[in-house]
Amino acid sequence: MTHPFLDLAPLSAARFASIEDRVARLLDTRQDVVIMQGEALLPLEGAIRGTAGPGTTALNVITGPYGQTFGDWLRDCGATVIDLAVPFHTAVTAAQIREAFAEHPGIDFVSLVHAEAATGNTNPVAEIGEVVREHGALFYLDAVASIGAEPVLPDAWGVDLCVIGAQKAMGGPAGVSAVSVSERAWARMAANPKAPRRSYLSLLDWKERWVDGGRKALLHAPAQLEMLALEACVERIEAAGAETVMARHASAAAATRAGAVALGGGLEPYVRDAAEAAPVATTLRTPPGVLASELVARALASDATLPLAAGGGALAGRMIRVNHYGGDATVGVVQACLAALGAALAEKGLAVDLEGARRAVENAWR
Repeated sequence: MTHPFLDLAPLSAARFASIEDRVARLLDTRQDVVIMQGEALLPLEGAIRGTAGPGTTALNVITGPYGQTFGDWLRDCGATVIDLAVPFHTAVTAAQIREAFAEHPGIDFVSLVHAEAATGNTNPVAEIGEVVREHGALFYLDAVASIGAEPVLPDAWGVDLCVIGAQKAMGGPAGVSAVSVSERAWARMAANPKAPRRSYLSLLDWKERWVDGGRKALLHAPAQLEMLALEACVERIEAAGAETVMARHASAAAATRAGAVALGGGLEPYVRDAAEAAPVATTLRTPPGVLASELVARALASDATLPLAAGGGALAGRMIRVNHYGGDATVGVVQACLAALGAALAEKGLAVDLEGARRAVENAWR
């Protein structure tokens, strides 16, 4: 018997390249775009190990757990790392980046997460990019959570390494990811004796054997199903229009914040300023004495398909994530999440207004 997932003709190099071209158009970039055959941690780590080494002085911005991971990788590469950490309920500012350069003029690498789905904040990349360009540093950006939910423009923002994944706001597969690479970043890798070579982490292998070869022969057998899923995902965004997809995520975020406030029961947005809240997911703070992990468990007992999660690590006590991204960026999903959380709060004896929350969601949806 045949199977539609198994009995496929091999993915050609030309088809692979055409998918890269579509991703490049999504990013509105003229930089080289390389699709790597693994979850986004692959290019995230590969880009750092390719460009950072003992001579690097890196400004590593921490607005959530991924920023902490990047600092660990940079130190492991031998880089001197200056961590700029801000409270997870807020965003970093361009002024703070400028101050860091003034205090450490040797900074030649800046690592930043655009949107932290884990903490619910988003950072002003365009403004930060202007500061980074003024000082000539290489700019590395994790846009895995932001792509599809808000604009991601590596060329306009001066980003040298922009990593994206399809599994969140794009509504696509987790098994492949992509990175756009500027000429400056390629040059930094070529000059780095510690850059991975003949390695799954190696971007230089892709540059020399794929990009420079005219994209005629792939390095290894591609992840066929994931590549086809990525192609379908980009096609769907193109058909709907990127602006429409981003607007849907913005509506979901605004409606979740408004609905949580109207719901009551002590639930409130974790990121205090709506302008600093990521459209990909909304984080909520639980009232004193109510464990987020317990509240989420109660809510999921009524419907296990709801995109609710407690915060990770120390945040599991006070933070709830409403992951309204991809196919879950709908008014119905937001309504259902808040209704389940409201019912769980009511079970604990807290006063909630389910009808008020429902109306607030409808009124906030644009």
